Amino acid sequence: MDYQNRAGSKFGGGGVASTSATNADRRERLRKLALETIDLDKDPYFFKNHVGSFECRLCLTVHQNDGSYLAHTQGRKHQTNLARRAAKEQKEGRAGLDPVTGMPIGMVGAQVNVKRNVVKIGRPGYKITKTRDQVTRQQGLIFQLQYPEISPDVTPKVRFMSAYEQKVDDPPDKNFQYMLVAAEPYETCGFKLQAREIDRTNDRYFTWWDPDLKELWVQVMFKTEREERYSGVPGLAPSRR
Repeated sequence: MDYQNRAGSKFGGGGVASTSATNADRRERLRKLALETIDLDKDPYFFKNHVGSFECRLCLTVHQNDGSYLAHTQGRKHQTNLARRAAKEQKEGRAGLDPVTGMPIGMVGAQVNVKRNVVKIGRPGYKITKTRDQVTRQQGLIFQLQYPEISPDVTPKVRFMSAYEQKVDDPPDKNFQYMLVAAEPYETCGFKLQAREIDRTNDRYFTWWDPDLKELWVQVMFKTEREERYSGVPGLAPSRR
């Protein structure tokens, strides 16, 4: 094939670069430029997920390597979203805030809680057992969660969430509540429970963490219908058979 007479080519140069080669060269130049100006450890929108890919929290995009993410930060979409975010913060009166800590820029010496980028390793194993008090006839659940790879000096945390706080079930159902269990580096587990009042008296609700077996035990006992109905009536003691 004659390469001498092709437009834009020189003898021995191998011909004109293709579109894909030109795009690859452009991405590499943008990556090198971004490495000189951007520190990924301080980028509030940079996140590494559990499969090793990189995500942009601002644009909701996924990238296979850091070079692709850095090239994305120099692109039109990311820069447009940055400008929109800055305009929104200025309109809401949050201009001049640090994007990482959320505090005014220049504020030195304040103690803040900075969210860490932790690589999640999946959900823990768990077992749920139904239980019933033979005396009070209360119904309840016992949760057993296993965290064999839990981070050192980390104790699982438990909290309850109403249907209107969560973002998974839409529209929210007021007949249910959610129990969340969090422990790094595992994903947060959520259990959907009936929206019944939990009895927290006489250790009927308790959590127990076994650091040797790395197991968390949670017991949840629900109040009876009579207790829920008359719990707010002054002078009326709950029925205990």
